[in-house]
Amino acid sequence: MATQTPLLRSLLPCARTPFLRTLSSHLRPCTNYRIQHRRHLQHEATPPSKIPEFAFAFDIDGVLVRSSDPLPRAHKALSYLQSQRIPFILLTNGGGKHESERVADLSSKLDIPLDTSMFVQSHTPFADMHEYKEKTVLVMGGDEDHCRIVAERYGFKTVVTPGDIFTAYPAVWPFSQQILEHYKSFSRPLPKPILPNEPENSLKIDAVFVYNDPRDWGLDIQILQDVLLSHQGILGTWSNKNGKSAYRNKGFQQDGQPPLYFSNPDLLWAAKYHLPRLGQGGFREAFEGVWAALTGGPSAGVELQKVVMGKPHEPTYRFAEKRLIAHRNDLNKGVGGELDLLKRVYMVGDNPESDILGGNSYKSPNGTDWASVLVQTGVYMEGTVPAHEPRMVVGDVYDAVQWAVAQEGWRSK
Repeated sequence: MATQTPLLRSLLPCARTPFLRTLSSHLRPCTNYRIQHRRHLQHEATPPSKIPEFAFAFDIDGVLVRSSDPLPRAHKALSYLQSQRIPFILLTNGGGKHESERVADLSSKLDIPLDTSMFVQSHTPFADMHEYKEKTVLVMGGDEDHCRIVAERYGFKTVVTPGDIFTAYPAVWPFSQQILEHYKSFSRPLPKPILPNEPENSLKIDAVFVYNDPRDWGLDIQILQDVLLSHQGILGTWSNKNGKSAYRNKGFQQDGQPPLYFSNPDLLWAAKYHLPRLGQGGFREAFEGVWAALTGGPSAGVELQKVVMGKPHEPTYRFAEKRLIAHRNDLNKGVGGELDLLKRVYMVGDNPESDILGGNSYKSPNGTDWASVLVQTGVYMEGTVPAHEPRMVVGDVYDAVQWAVAQEGWRSK
C-alpha cells in the first residue's frame, strides 16, 4: 500500500503490518481483534434511526456458501446487518439461473430474507441490452437450456443455444454423438435452417452471450468459431475477409460478425472440491488458444474482439453501485429523514483476481471509496500472498463485518 489514506492510518495493527511479511504475523492481530471487538456486534439489535454512510458488497461462492453449502457464520453476519439497516448487496460472478431463483435458493440456505434488488450476478447487466432483444442471439453456458430461459425472462425474443444447432445438425460436432439424446431432451427447433448456399434464408446470429460456465467445451468452441469466422453471423458461411492483411485485424471479425460478450472472467472458483476449479475464464482462455491457432493470434496482429464483464471489470462495479444506492434509498423509506451520501463500500470476497482487484481498481463516479476485504474461506489459500493486496485479510465473512463496523465506529442510534 504505497499511499496511506486516513482510513488506512486508522486500521488496526494487523493492517499496518507490511503485507509481504508472513501471513501469520498478519492474522494473529486479526484474531485478537475478533476477541476484543466481539461485543461490537453483540450489543442490542435496536434498529438505528439513520441509514449509515457505509455499505457492503459480498461475493457469494467462497464467502457466503461453498458450492451448495452455507458457510458457518454467513447467517450471523447478514442477520446483524439487516438488524442494523446496514445496506448490502450480493455481487457474484456466478450465474446460470434467473435472479429470482438464485435469491430464493440463497434465502433458504442462509435463512435470511433477500430480494432481487439486492442481487447482481454476472449476467444481470445483459438484461439492459435492449438493442438485441428483437434480434437472434446465441446464448452459451449453464445447465441444459437454463440460460436460454433466463435470457427470455430478460426480454430476448429469439434465443438459440449450441444444443439447438447440434440437435438439428449433428455433423456440426461429431464428438458428442453419445449425448445427442440428452441434447434432444431440452433443445428447440431452430428459427431458420442453416443454408450456406442461400444465406438470405439461413440462420443469422446477431450477438453471442456467454451467460455461465459452458459444460460441453468442444461443442461450444466449435459453434463459436463458426459464428466468428462467418459472413455477417450467417451460420455455414465463411467470410472472404478472413486472413486478409488489407483489413484491420487481418480481416477477422471485420465482416459484420456478431459481438461476443463474456459475463464472467474468473479462471478459478471455489467449488465443493477442496481445490479451486476452472470457471468461465478457463473456457475463454481455451477458446482464445484455439482462435490464436486458427488466425495466428497476437503474434500475427490478430486479437479476439470481445467484451468481458463481471468482476473485476468496471462496468459491473458501476452497475452494482447503482443497485446499492437504490437499495439504500429503499431502506431509508422505513427510517425517514435526509439520506447522507454513500461514503464507503466494503467489497468482501475470496478471489484476489476478481473481488480484490475489482474493489481496488474501481473509481466511483460518486466519489465512494471501495475497500477490499479478503476472506480465507474460498479461492484464496492461507499461506500464500494474494496477487492483489486487500485492505484487510480476515478469517471469514463475520470477521469482515466485525472489522468494517469497527472501522466506521458504528453503534445503533
